[in-house]
Amino acid sequence: MTRSTNSQISFADVEFLGQGIRLEPMLQAISNFIDAHGHLVDKVRRDLERGLKNPRTGRNGLTAVQVLRSLTLMRVKNWNYRELRERITDGYTLRRFTRFYSKLVPKHDAFNRAFNRLTPATLEVINELVVKCAVALGLENGKKLRVDTTVVETDVHHPTDSTLLWDTVRVVTRLIGNLDDLLPHGVPGFTNRSRSARRRMQEIQRMTPKERTRRLVPKYRELIRTTEQVVGNAREVLKKTEQIRSIDLMSDIAINAVRKEIDHYCGLGDRVIDQARRRVINNEQVPNEEKIFSIFETHTDLIKRGKILKPVEFGHKVYIAESARGLITQYQVLDGNPTDDVHVESSLKRHQETFGEVPKVYSGDRGFFRQDNVEHCRDAGVELVCIPQRGGKKTAAQASYEKSPAFKEGQRFRAGIEGRISVLFRGRGMKRCLAEGRERFELLVGAAVLANNLMVIARLLIEKQKQRHRRAA
Repeated sequence: MTRSTNSQISFADVEFLGQGIRLEPMLQAISNFIDAHGHLVDKVRRDLERGLKNPRTGRNGLTAVQVLRSLTLMRVKNWNYRELRERITDGYTLRRFTRFYSKLVPKHDAFNRAFNRLTPATLEVINELVVKCAVALGLENGKKLRVDTTVVETDVHHPTDSTLLWDTVRVVTRLIGNLDDLLPHGVPGFTNRSRSARRRMQEIQRMTPKERTRRLVPKYRELIRTTEQVVGNAREVLKKTEQIRSIDLMSDIAINAVRKEIDHYCGLGDRVIDQARRRVINNEQVPNEEKIFSIFETHTDLIKRGKILKPVEFGHKVYIAESARGLITQYQVLDGNPTDDVHVESSLKRHQETFGEVPKVYSGDRGFFRQDNVEHCRDAGVELVCIPQRGGKKTAAQASYEKSPAFKEGQRFRAGIEGRISVLFRGRGMKRCLAEGRERFELLVGAAVLANNLMVIARLLIEKQKQRHRRAA
């Protein structure tokens, strides 16, 4: 489909622009910023045109400008795809902001497809460019830096071995049913064991602590055996139907897609069965890196951060670094559950690349403390290293330093990043990723950070303009 730089202005668009419609100040400032920095749109266009033989031909689709502006609007307002489409369709101001004007707004799935064409690397580059543009405009000097980590959840239920086994049974059975509908003569010899597996799972879930001591292992043996039968039976079906072909090409494509999906979930089922047998039957301590926490979001990590209300979280740990004016200058979706202290040296290096110098104040919580980290910061030229000591008995010099007014001021500055994370969660939709896959997870984080940075820049530009008006008056 066509990925034109700017869609052609029609007579209806000219009439629309002549109506005197004004954007709210925040959206107007964001719009002006995007217009003034066209290289941001160029990054989006490259992703949209990736893999197309001839981007100049075909049906007209969403332009790069519309994609970037719509993605920003979606995260600024924390809407889903359907609400985004409805609001743009019904609102003159939002039509103007997203550059649809009087044109027909596509259905919600068109936005979904366009956004999924973007890559996490592209959004990371766009965020770096946005920060550099803010520095060039004099909106941020990078004198202060505060860092923290948080957990963004994946869209999974709380995993137990019984529910994972049940998930395997029901999904494989459903897919075999889909294959049965597609094949000319149906699926031969598959037994539906969904009811049996569901009952075993429910019995395990409803057991009292007293019942678990004598009934848990036998019930798990039954559930594991049922799951093994379903997975084995599904593989037999795949083998028997390997040479069967449909009468038309489209049906063959659909059949191959379902067969591939069945094989995928059978492989995951083997991992779930092995994990349940090792943990429950053999009473073995399975390392977290060998566990699977969801057959749908296999990239999910188990995170323990010592939180009382949430001792265990399922998702990914995200590292965030924020400047004094509220710009998120660094972010990274991490693998596993690494300690926070590994990020200090790399964060200083990236800050120096962005701003040309290390910050005067570097602030973090006690999770970032390590003596060599503190020494590295001081050697690099950081004037105030505001990281409380973690564990051990403090020396008199360290205790005196942490009681000093400068250190306490630095810790008050550090607390501001907690508010920024709360805004990302509640206002930008970063609390839980409802999209599927690791890549789309990282896209959500990058889009939330982009929306935050554009809003901060818009606010600073509005304040700067007001100051100029006051001086002129």
